Amino acid sequence: MATNRDYYEVLGVERDASPDVVKKSYRKLALKFHPDRNQGDAGAESRFKEAAEAYEVLSDPEKRQRYDRYGHAGVNGAGVHDFSNMGADDIFSMFGDLFGGAFGGGRSRRRGADLQTRIEITLEEAAVGAEREINYQRNDFCDTCAGTGAAPGSKKQNCPTCGGYGQVEQAAGFGSIFGRVVTTCPACHGQGAVVVSPCKNCRGTGRSPRERAVSVKVPAGIHDGQAIRVRGEGEPGENNSSRGDLHCYVTVKPHEFLERHDNDLVCRVPITFTQAALGAKIDVPTLTGKAEVSVPRGTQSAQVFRLAGAGMPDLRTGRRGDELVQITVEVPRKLNKRQSELLREFAESEDAAVAPESKSFFEKMIHYIAGDDQS
Repeated sequence: MATNRDYYEVLGVERDASPDVVKKSYRKLALKFHPDRNQGDAGAESRFKEAAEAYEVLSDPEKRQRYDRYGHAGVNGAGVHDFSNMGADDIFSMFGDLFGGAFGGGRSRRRGADLQTRIEITLEEAAVGAEREINYQRNDFCDTCAGTGAAPGSKKQNCPTCGGYGQVEQAAGFGSIFGRVVTTCPACHGQGAVVVSPCKNCRGTGRSPRERAVSVKVPAGIHDGQAIRVRGEGEPGENNSSRGDLHCYVTVKPHEFLERHDNDLVCRVPITFTQAALGAKIDVPTLTGKAEVSVPRGTQSAQVFRLAGAGMPDLRTGRRGDELVQITVEVPRKLNKRQSELLREFAESEDAAVAPESKSFFEKMIHYIAGDDQS
């Protein structure tokens, strides 16, 4: 997802809001927009995940400080999870202490969480492909306790709340009127075991932040906003299950002359009215340098010329689009005395053959104003 909205705006809090206010606002939004309460509403699901991303940053003092100082760029690669590819119950599991047994208390995450970061490339690099080394932070297995969360020399014990099953039975309403439901154990979060003597390095979580660097290949033809999945570079899963993935969202920097439309490129080129009237050969910018375009006599403003195969490659087929050169005829803002005289002489010589469209337009307008029947 990687929202571009201000995180404070997402949660509806002031920039100096206390951690408790941030937590309260997120909890309210998460419960309001949870997909179980808004089934089939893609907008609500998007707001739910957007709020989770904002809370993850603003609830962490270090990430919040970096965000306050540098904006979204400050938390790029800082271990922010990719909530767009995460299930709603998994998100509840991450922040389970906020919700208790809401929506069944969530389910235990098996596969590791996905992370997100950003890559910025030029349009030229998007056309041929590129390779970047990405530095980011992820929560990895703690070196001291090897990910168990227990202090060296100690072990986890069966959870006394659920007896090691990872689930508990709770009443669904007042007394037994509405029956009973099985939910994830709130004490061990579905693990079936608890840490009695927590590791001092990771405080019993079994995870600690670690810097990571990976090389990412950007395929030719990628579009702005698309993501590259690097499998297995996310966070480790529970109970030695598979790791999550790293999603690298691509930002293509705007080009000085070229604008992308699907696989075609548009280049708007200004020419003088004399070049348009008499014809000319002009150089236009392309991805690989420049190309010569022949502008015929009588070229009109907004007329388009096509450079076949000079566009962007298709991400799947590799077939290249075209470059569309759109002509803009410029009218001079200032004329010297001699130029004015020449133009007046030219104006006196104008007739229908010189400017047929304008002559036809004004003739029709005269009849229109006079109320003549043109049918």
